[in-house]
Amino acid sequence: MKGVLISIAAASALFLAANAQADADLAKSSGCLNCHNVDNKLVGPALKDVAEKYAGQDDAVEYLSGKIKNGSQNVWGPVPMPPNAMVSDENAKVLAEFILSLK
Repeated sequence: MKGVLISIAAASALFLAANAQADADLAKSSGCLNCHNVDNKLVGPALKDVAEKYAGQDDAVEYLSGKIKNGSQNVWGPVPMPPNAMVSDENAKVLAEFILSLK
């Protein structure tokens, strides 16, 4: 039984790691990483800083999905974030969930 539980835990960890990598790849292919870095501010804030700012907010996924699709202004300083209309609603949600998972 212990071996089964260890196998399930290992499989779950691999699945989560694969999903995290896929989401990071989506962030790269969607252009997010042109202005954002996971750990450090570039043109825009570090994605970990975004995750920290919106941690625990019930509407954070919806809010960030909207910002990804429609852009924003004067949230993190004077440089506006341009809209990314090429990102589907589904991918905007995946990206928002990915950002919020960073710690």
